[in-house]
Amino acid sequence: MKINQLQIEIDGIDKEILRDLMHDARKPILQIANKIGISGAAIHQRLRKLEQAGVISGSKFVIDIKVLGYSTMAFVGVYLDKASSNAEAVRELKKIPEVLECHYTTGNWSILIKIICRDNEHLMQLLNKKIQAIKGVSRTETFISLDQQIDRQIQL
Repeated sequence: MKINQLQIEIDGIDKEILRDLMHDARKPILQIANKIGISGAAIHQRLRKLEQAGVISGSKFVIDIKVLGYSTMAFVGVYLDKASSNAEAVRELKKIPEVLECHYTTGNWSILIKIICRDNEHLMQLLNKKIQAIKGVSRTETFISLDQQIDRQIQL
């Protein structure tokens, strides 16, 4: 597999390392090394190469938002009055902690955002008082997620 940025070659060993770490980023390097049959130093060297090429960037913990009291997830299509309002709208959306993702899109909406809320009342307050109050936002279209049925990264 070639990545366009630096035309880096990713071989089977790289893929195996990435698969293990995508499954569990806290998996010990030596455990991966023993499984693959190469040294821990070789794993570190390959990870450094993949980081420098931009294939991977850090690791993160996945937080279960339901445990924290967020039971409503929604996708909101944001219509802007003009394309030049995009940068300001995104700056304001970044200030709203419930906004998890923001995408500049083709089609009817200018922006598609993914948000989490405690409940439908919280969603309504967020839409009415924060999102629709952003300068340049002409209207929104909201889709509540009933259940997330697939959650994965790209397969290697």
